[in-house]
Amino acid sequence: MVLLLRFVLLCGVADFTRSLSITTPDQMIEKAKGETAYLPCKFTVGSEDQGPLDIEWLLSPADNQKVDQVIILYSGDKIYDDYYQDLKGRVHFTSSDLQAGDASINVTNLQLSDIGTYQCKVKKAPGVANKKIQLTVLVKPSSTKCYIDGSEEIGSDFKLKCESKEGSLPLRYEWQKLSDSRKLPTSWLPEMTSPVITVKNASTEYSGTYSCTVQNRVGSDQCLLRLDVVPPSNRAGTIAGAVIGTLLALVLIGLIMFCCHKKRREEKYEKEVQHDIREDVPPPKSRTSTARSYIGSNHSSLGSMSPSNMEGYSKTQYNQVPSEDFERAPQSPTLPPAKVAAPNLSRMGAVPVMIPAQSKDGSIV
Repeated sequence: MVLLLRFVLLCGVADFTRSLSITTPDQMIEKAKGETAYLPCKFTVGSEDQGPLDIEWLLSPADNQKVDQVIILYSGDKIYDDYYQDLKGRVHFTSSDLQAGDASINVTNLQLSDIGTYQCKVKKAPGVANKKIQLTVLVKPSSTKCYIDGSEEIGSDFKLKCESKEGSLPLRYEWQKLSDSRKLPTSWLPEMTSPVITVKNASTEYSGTYSCTVQNRVGSDQCLLRLDVVPPSNRAGTIAGAVIGTLLALVLIGLIMFCCHKKRREEKYEKEVQHDIREDVPPPKSRTSTARSYIGSNHSSLGSMSPSNMEGYSKTQYNQVPSEDFERAPQSPTLPPAKVAAPNLSRMGAVPVMIPAQSKDGSIV
C-alpha cells in the first residue's frame, strides 16, 4: 500500500514538472558519399510551454578551426535554409508540420565536407532542449582492378593483386576461385583476405577465374581475373629475334640517310654549275665564219683598186689572218705556190678579182 502511494505521488510530480524535451537520443550515423542522411530530432512540449516555436540546426565541422554554422532555421512559421553555402539546397525538414513535434532533417548528396557534429535545438518558451548527432561520410570502394604482376609461366613466381581507386578505410578483401575451387592451393589460404596473393612455383592447376571483393562499412566492389599458367617461352629466340630486328632497322635507316645525303649533294652540284654559266656571254664564233669575214673585208677593199696599186699589198698582209682561222694544205718546198683563186664574190655583191701569185723573189706573176 505504501509502495502504491509512492508511485502515484511520483507520477503526479512528473506530470507537474513536465516541459519541452527531445526524445531522440544522441547517436552516430555513417553514410556513403552521394547518399542521403536522415538526422532525427523529435520533441514534446509541456503545458507551460506557451511561447513561439523556434527550431535551429547547427553544424560543428570536423575541422575544429571552423566555428559552428547555422544550416537551417524555423522561426515565426517560416523556414530559412540559406545560411550555410556548402549545404544550400541540400538540407530540408522531413515534416511539413513542425508544430507536431518532428524537427528531423535530410541532408542529400552527401560530401566529405559534410562530416561533423549536427546539433538540433528546440525552443518554446520557457522550454529549451538540444541533442547532438555525429555524422560520418564514407566512400564506397569503386573502380576495383585485378591484375597479375609477373610472368604466368610454369615454375615461375608472380603475384595476384587487387586494388580499389577509392574507398574509405578500413577495407576488407576476399578472394575466391570461381572454377575448380577444391584445387585451391593451401598456401594461399592465409592471403585470401589480403589485397595481394603471392604465387610460388606456379603450375597449370592454378589456372582459372578468380574474383576479389573489396568491402568497407558502407559498400563493396568486385573485380574478376583470368589466370592461365603456360609452359615457358623460348626467351633466347625471342631476344635474338629482337636484336636482329633492331640491327636490320638500323641498317635500313643508315641506307636511307646515305641516299638522301647523296641526292642533296648532286642537287647542290647542279645548282653550282648552272650558276657559273653567264647568260649574257654570246656563243663563240666558228673558225669558218671568222675567216670568211676577214677575207670578205679584204676583197672588198681590193675590188676598188687598180692593178697598178696592187703592189702596195705585200705578202705580210695575207699573213695577218690568224693561223687558227685557216687550215692550209701542206705545200712542197720545191714547187711554186699555186695561184689562189678568189672566192665567188658575185654572190656577195662584189666584182671578182684574181689574187696574183708571187714568185720566190717577190715579183708578181
